[in-house]
Amino acid sequence: MQRRARPLLGTLVEISIRCDDGTKAQAAFGAAFAVMAQIDGSLSFHRPDSELSRLNAHPGQWQPMGRHGLRILRLARALGQRTEDKFNVTVGGSLVECGALPRHKARDFLTLGSWRDIELGPQGARLARPVLLTLDGIAKGYAVDLAVKALKAQGVRSGSVNAGGDIRVFGDMRLALRQRRCDGLSAPMALENMAIASSRLGGAADPSFPSLLLSDVTTNGERMLSVAARFAWRADALTKVAAWHRGPELLAELGGTLVDFD
Repeated sequence: MQRRARPLLGTLVEISIRCDDGTKAQAAFGAAFAVMAQIDGSLSFHRPDSELSRLNAHPGQWQPMGRHGLRILRLARALGQRTEDKFNVTVGGSLVECGALPRHKARDFLTLGSWRDIELGPQGARLARPVLLTLDGIAKGYAVDLAVKALKAQGVRSGSVNAGGDIRVFGDMRLALRQRRCDGLSAPMALENMAIASSRLGGAADPSFPSLLLSDVTTNGERMLSVAARFAWRADALTKVAAWHRGPELLAELGGTLVDFD
């Protein structure tokens, strides 16, 4: 087993692979980290010069987007439509207002929009209204999937990619996962040939787990929501859907399963 870690996507990304060839392993690690860095650079809300930030800064104007950005926006728009905006990437304004995301420019914006505000063309995107998109709820999982694809292209047959809790395992790799709880750690759960993502609902601000879910569910204290799916982008996105009252009912038809570590 060989492991490498690198700070990316606002977290520490760890990649583990089974590979006996050192040169091949180095090439595989390099390819996987490179594609994740590409997503980090182009679609980060925190970077004022990213593709996403340029789109947010110019509502009503078409902005060029790379193929990965367009792909993620298509997935986000479709999922927003399917869930009636329970999955909603136009919540950036709300997160800026509460201090969870940075305010890049002093201009007016809507605190919340809809999937209808995202217009897509062959090579770019446009915002119909001055909403702020944040892709944190899907892009990290998408980057994990790209990393797995890059590893496989380099001939790696089994391994795992873990981006701050967005995890995908492939081949004959098997991971034993535990979930952090207020009374300690949960019992272990085996993960193989699957992806899982977790988000925190409720509780006080926690720098070690900075995600923030918008929901219509009232919760006492902190609750962790974990969703398993075939692909990491889907597991990542569906944790946001699971946070709503009707969310768990939607998971099965959307390709996700709510994971109970108890």
